Amino acid sequence: MSDRYQLLAHTPVGRFLVKNLGLPNPVRLERYREGQPLVEGVVLVGAAPDGRVKDSVGTSLAELGIAEVQSAGAGQQFKGLVFDATGIKTTADLAHLQEFFTPVLRSLAKCGRVVVLGTPPEATATPEEHVAQRALEGFTRSLGKEVGGGSTVQLVYVAPGAEGAIASTLAFLLSPKSAYVSGQVVRIGATGTTEADEVGDALRPLAGKVALVTGASRGIGESIARILDRDGATVVGVDVPQMASELQGLMNELGGEALTLDITAVDAPQRIARHLADKHGGVDVVVHNAGITRDKKLRNMKDDGWRSTIAVNVTAPERITAELLDQKLVRPNGRVIGIASIAGIAGNVGQTNYGASKAGVIGFVESLAPRLSDAITVNAVAPGFIETQMTAKIPLATREAGRRMNSLSQGGLPVDVAETIAWFASPGSSAVNGNVVRVCGQSLLGA
Repeated sequence: MSDRYQLLAHTPVGRFLVKNLGLPNPVRLERYREGQPLVEGVVLVGAAPDGRVKDSVGTSLAELGIAEVQSAGAGQQFKGLVFDATGIKTTADLAHLQEFFTPVLRSLAKCGRVVVLGTPPEATATPEEHVAQRALEGFTRSLGKEVGGGSTVQLVYVAPGAEGAIASTLAFLLSPKSAYVSGQVVRIGATGTTEADEVGDALRPLAGKVALVTGASRGIGESIARILDRDGATVVGVDVPQMASELQGLMNELGGEALTLDITAVDAPQRIARHLADKHGGVDVVVHNAGITRDKKLRNMKDDGWRSTIAVNVTAPERITAELLDQKLVRPNGRVIGIASIAGIAGNVGQTNYGASKAGVIGFVESLAPRLSDAITVNAVAPGFIETQMTAKIPLATREAGRRMNSLSQGGLPVDVAETIAWFASPGSSAVNGNVVRVCGQSLLGA
């Protein structure tokens, strides 16, 4: 669905009105095109004294083919700014942030990327360092609301020992793949392994892998299937029998496999497990995308509206994952990925059932992450306002509010969710475990 306000804002009359009335200015976001370089421009790298991640940043950028500079030349523009803040030990040291960023922020290109690297507060050596590192969250979230021009800002907490596992995360956060992700906090190595698995083919990191995607026939699920296929995976798409024709058509196009069933059925976990065992001997990526809404204020809600929402959105992912893990069908370095929502973080009127189910997905990640072994990870994305058939049915005023109430002043696209899932799915993301990352353009709700 087209964003008519965004189209108007880029006409001569629209530009005049936006500038003179102070209206939202939704920049056309740059999104990744297959085959393009990860970063089209240079990245400026800085560090606080005694930062422990800067050398790994340089090594990772070189491996990724991203051009790095360590000083700013007159008139030079930067596609990315990366600052190693792990050397910040006290609140007085926070001045290093201002000293680095203030002189160069005006040189950040349109749709630029800012990444600050810190130490997880719980892993710091002193109370003073804990305070200083926790302060980075307020800094990055505030800067994300300042930068404008379609640019984004993220904080990545790198646990001690995980310095060598940052490449996949830098590749995602510095590239157009993260177009609608901003103001997020990512933890690397905080739970599980601190090492990254080798990525054989940077353009097809999932080559030889099998990916299960529920709710795959259309919308966000279709985008997930397409992006995982682009990255080399064999996709097994699952959807309800009513969507069999659309699902089969998509899987035929991608060279994948269609499996039609209701994921809430008593035997659904066993049927999925049997298919994966018989056809592939296991699975590498499990994406629990299937979801429904049955919106009503709680005072008017029917039993089925409550039970079906919980069953599809959170109980089925729990049951399917448990079956696959119990049968040891999730291979080493496998990925389990859930779909939460900002409704599970901020809540929404008329969505007590949906909000509970999506907060449950976050609980699912938090509970499972420390219990996994063999470098298997579990993470979730929490989409905000994404342009889909479902959001197209929202009343105009509510739809416009959803689009504008974020730092990028626009809705996201299904591909933005899919690209985030592809980052979680990458073999190089072994140390990215237990995260819930919002794909919401830094929504003002619940942040």
